[in-house]
Amino acid sequence: MYEVIQIVHSYWAYLVVLVLVLATFNAIIKTLGKKSFGPQDFRISLFTLIVSHLQLLIGLVLYFVSPYFNAFSEVGMKGVMQDSTLRLYLVEHPLTMIITIVLITVGYSKHKKKLASNKKFRTIAIFYALALLLMLSRIPWKAWF
Repeated sequence: MYEVIQIVHSYWAYLVVLVLVLATFNAIIKTLGKKSFGPQDFRISLFTLIVSHLQLLIGLVLYFVSPYFNAFSEVGMKGVMQDSTLRLYLVEHPLTMIITIVLITVGYSKHKKKLASNKKFRTIAIFYALALLLMLSRIPWKAWF
């Protein structure tokens, strides 16, 4: 079961990064171009929100069925924090990705309250770009490719 969830989580991550990049650059380009916020822009930001939340759910399931999870009981928190691989998979990656999802959610929620298109795009651009930078910083690149 672990292997299947890990494969799904890994391949779904490609979609999440792709959609987040698309939504971020769409918002930046349309902010700079002073374009109006249309239904397609709404769909892109909503799809990014949905895809990223699904990735979080898959990741949480993976976290608790992972063989790494047993390290907490085997070596304790001190041992986990001293081992860079365990720290990445059990602390840094999950915590950073949760913060990333929070940023995407806050950005999406705040943009809905704005009336002007430029403010909508700017809100999405700021929050989604921060989320993208955080996400890219904690992807386990060696294991991903």
